[in-house]
Amino acid sequence: MERFKKLDLFIYSLIIANIIAMILESHVALKLKYDSFFNLFEAISIGIFSLEYLFRLYLNFQEKKWKGVKNYVFSFFGLIDLLSILPFYVKEFVLLDGRFFRILRLFRLTRIFKLGRGSKSLKLFIKALSAVRNELFFTLFLSLLTILFSASAIYFLENEAQPEVFSSITASIWWATVSLATVGYGDVVPITVWGKVFAAIISLVGIGVVAIPTGIISASFVEEIHNAKKKN
Repeated sequence: MERFKKLDLFIYSLIIANIIAMILESHVALKLKYDSFFNLFEAISIGIFSLEYLFRLYLNFQEKKWKGVKNYVFSFFGLIDLLSILPFYVKEFVLLDGRFFRILRLFRLTRIFKLGRGSKSLKLFIKALSAVRNELFFTLFLSLLTILFSASAIYFLENEAQPEVFSSITASIWWATVSLATVGYGDVVPITVWGKVFAAIISLVGIGVVAIPTGIISASFVEEIHNAKKKN
């Protein structure tokens, strides 16, 4: 809405400031020196983001009553807005160990996605993903099956030669994943003849596994762009 442009600009500026603060806070020297400032800034930001979340709930209720609230809460940006503030309250009111707390702090990164709220291109992309979600779920299922098959096969081929590396099918999943994704870090490699042959085949299969969802998303995105241009 036109009257909320200044509010959106302020929120975007605050998000950028939060990202900069998060980057600076990762430096030990700066964190030790300005820890109280970082904590205060985080608390103020959470307060503002919380008010923004409640305000958007109110706007959606005014527009479409409880249906509008439900649509916002379960929308992409509704979930992003919630995830950007929820860890703070969980940390304050729930007893957590250090490891889980560090994982929660990762959710601060979701604030970056709030910058895309006004982007028409991002909205088109999300719409394109929604249009082919069934196809993407199928390709994900196919990918998981391929990873499991690859991990099982390489385990039986390499376990005897490298029992410490391919100690189980579970341990072999890392190799299968990076090989099918055509990343190939090289930290774990087969050394037997049949292991190498299988790895070569899987690498070629991996190109197709990556290409299928990429092609589906690209085609859907292009279609949504054409539809948007027709409407305009």
